[in-house]
Amino acid sequence: MPDDLYERYQAAHTAHRSHRATCTGCTDTSCCPAGQRLFESFTRLQDAYLNRQRN
Repeated sequence: MPDDLYERYQAAHTAHRSHRATCTGCTDTSCCPAGQRLFESFTRLQDAYLNRQRN
């Protein structure tokens, strides 16, 4: 059975990485509002996935 949380975490990572590749407002030290939202989504899902793995 596929792990939905893992798939969402990886999709969020891909979305953030794709955005960063094309956005001129995002840099190594700051993100545009859309990039920030994508990054926060990725980190929330990553934290949830890793916390579940630890338990």
